[in-house]
Amino acid sequence: MVDEFSSSGHAEETKRVARILNLVQMIASAPRRYLRRDLAAHFEVTERMIQKDLEVIRHGLLLPLVHAPEGYFFEKTPRLPTLQYTFAEALALLLAVQAAQQVSGIGSVELAAAVARLESLFPAEFTPLLRQYGQRQPVTAQGEHRRQMLTLLNRALVEGQKVRMEYETRSRGGERNERVVRPYALYPYVRSWQLIAYCERREAVLMFKVDRIHTATLLDEHYTIPADFDIEAYLGDTWGLLRGEGGEPVKVVLRFAPDTGRRVAEERWHSSQQAEMTADGRVLFRLHIAVTPEFVSWVLYYGSQVEVLEPASLRERVTEEHQRAAEVNGSISK
Repeated sequence: MVDEFSSSGHAEETKRVARILNLVQMIASAPRRYLRRDLAAHFEVTERMIQKDLEVIRHGLLLPLVHAPEGYFFEKTPRLPTLQYTFAEALALLLAVQAAQQVSGIGSVELAAAVARLESLFPAEFTPLLRQYGQRQPVTAQGEHRRQMLTLLNRALVEGQKVRMEYETRSRGGERNERVVRPYALYPYVRSWQLIAYCERREAVLMFKVDRIHTATLLDEHYTIPADFDIEAYLGDTWGLLRGEGGEPVKVVLRFAPDTGRRVAEERWHSSQQAEMTADGRVLFRLHIAVTPEFVSWVLYYGSQVEVLEPASLRERVTEEHQRAAEVNGSISK
């Protein structure tokens, strides 16, 4: 009983810390917009609890929080205190930030400044090596548009605001239509981003590619993510992040050539994967997944370096696709 109480108390304290950090973010990003009753409604707690949180921000975090008739604001933009890292921590954080720069849409001025600050923690002898792995990608029109969309969608997530957007549906010949969505999550995927959101038009939780959002506007309507929404359950037994019509999960067994198999086994592709090296050096790769077009494309990528052992239906699909590719590329017209 004591352990249960302690665990519950720790969970509530963690939840409160997260709420306070969200309060700081909301007030900093939208000054003079939120009153205490607005914040209480947003977090579904009492105004008394919000008042205690605001006191922590004002007297515990020592942030210059001011109450105005139209809403709270900070006299000065909050700045994080100086942190100290061990060598290993600083290096891991720098590499993570540099990796983020490679995903178009994140590479902003603020991120570049963060990289520079982290690099300054290391001895001068490390600078050439660190920058060798941290070259910034050139900013393109697509990258800038993606950055703007991600900024707006992240704000929608933090503040619980609905978004009206014009979305291009590739499966319908590039048709554009207007949708009102309630963002649930943002995920980087294959050098791009996916938005998981409840679509009021379709009345279902759907996945949207951020690059296909042509315009987006924050609405004054608020929402809350259902307490029973589980991102893992939503994605299910899919390969990667994209959902597809793969049917029920099945047992998949692939046999890779030695070198390719070792490289495949080194990566974490799916929670169900199991790799086993056979006596001849080849690698058996087992999965339990729904076979989607995305997974078939992944298998095709390895060409003759992989053999499909199970299921027979996947083996047939891969064989047929390779045969079609051979027909297309079998001869060159002169």
